[in-house]
Amino acid sequence: MTVLDEHRTLDADLDLVDEAERAVVAGELVEAARCADAVLAEPDAEPCRLARAAHVLAAVHAHRGLLADAADLHAWVAAAVPGSASPAAAVALVGTGRAPVEPASAAGRPAPPTLRAGAEGLVGRAVTASVRPGGSAAALSELTRAAAVLECRGGAVLLDDSPAALGALVALHRGEPDLARSLTDRAVAADLGGAPHRRRHLLLRAWADMAGGDLGAAHAGLETAAARPEPVHARDELVAVALEAGLVRRAGDTRGLLALWTRAREAVLHHAVDLWSLLAIGELVVVAGRLGQQTWLAPHAESVDELLAALDRPVLWAAPWDWCAFLAAVAADDPPAAQRHAAHLADAASDPAAQAGSLATVLARAARVWLHVLAGEVDLDEVTAATTALAGAGMAYDGARLAKEAAVRTTDKRVLSAMLGLARGLLAGPSSAEDPTPAATPTVPEPAAPETGPRPPSRPAVLSEREREVAELLLDGMTYREIGDRLFISAKTVEHHVGRMRQRLGSESRTGLFADLRDALAS
Repeated sequence: MTVLDEHRTLDADLDLVDEAERAVVAGELVEAARCADAVLAEPDAEPCRLARAAHVLAAVHAHRGLLADAADLHAWVAAAVPGSASPAAAVALVGTGRAPVEPASAAGRPAPPTLRAGAEGLVGRAVTASVRPGGSAAALSELTRAAAVLECRGGAVLLDDSPAALGALVALHRGEPDLARSLTDRAVAADLGGAPHRRRHLLLRAWADMAGGDLGAAHAGLETAAARPEPVHARDELVAVALEAGLVRRAGDTRGLLALWTRAREAVLHHAVDLWSLLAIGELVVVAGRLGQQTWLAPHAESVDELLAALDRPVLWAAPWDWCAFLAAVAADDPPAAQRHAAHLADAASDPAAQAGSLATVLARAARVWLHVLAGEVDLDEVTAATTALAGAGMAYDGARLAKEAAVRTTDKRVLSAMLGLARGLLAGPSSAEDPTPAATPTVPEPAAPETGPRPPSRPAVLSEREREVAELLLDGMTYREIGDRLFISAKTVEHHVGRMRQRLGSESRTGLFADLRDALAS
């Protein structure tokens, strides 16, 4: 090889590194991975170019849901190219249960304190603090400041994750959806991080809307994210399908969940478990429990438990996960699993770092009350306090489910009425898709036996507001249980409503009932 040929090869290598960095910040992950991998395979590549290529490939792995591979690359850079490790490597290392690597000092002049370096330092400290006792407030503060620093810098940045996205996750795990909404709003407005992070910010903004009870805004946000022109990678697809499943679950649409389940399974297959995916995986675990598919997600749940154990079960991340696992066990009628996760929540709430009124204490109390309700012990004051606290932590839907469980199991008509009114009240308002009945004038059905007596002539009749709701859902093909879930009444009460409507309309058969109901609804 001539000197000229050798020089051309070196230039090609430099161009390849530049192309890899250009491609990754443009969201072209396949091209970025191809170029970075080619540099890493070069036997004579200079250390600085190797480090740059490794950082590119780590970012690609993070976007594709392979955070453990990203962590391996960061650990390799720290060992092989001293002074080239980024503090933000903690996103991958801590996110997969490893200790962050302390970057070695580079020989010669230290790196200048640029805006990017400052942001990376804040991100590294924040994610490390998030797994330490009482560190969630500091983590949220530092991630917020890191996002503000990058806003000043402008342009796309090579990072495994956006500080605004990580901050939103911390806020959501603290039960503060308004803070998550604020962080992601600013990130969207500033186009923080550029193309690789646009869909992620929109999806987490929509998740904050869902957590805050504004389901209409969450649906709109999901549609906006889906319309983005950038390719959909594994991390965003997992959040998107989990968000959609969460919205469908909150609408009480079991058929919709079944239709979504194949896509959800595929998304989970493409994404390894890491700390920053717990929100999405937790939602899908709840859905799996409701659909009787919990065995299929069991390996992922086990991986989550192993990850949390490796990190000594940090309260910020462990408590919301145990709550999801608890809800899944309740839906799957698995008392031992429900009791196990309730015990984990009780341990989290008793941690000295867990302050009174924190999300961990709210969830531990709710789980304890829920177990009492399932055992037939319905205390009106206890249930009201637990459900109200859940709503205050951005979990109004879960609070309404608890109230409904209490209504189904009580034998006291006064408590039944109060619990159903509470369930509807928690979800009342223009943003709620679960129950259109205004909370101020709740219609509480009595679980009485079907009416007896002479059958009126077959003709369209005026139905009560609740009967119209039941009729519309029945004509949509829903089962009694699905209707009950949607309206927060028991399946038995739905059956009584149908029986009364059949008698009032004089319907002789199911087909006749459907025809009579259509006439009644049209009148």
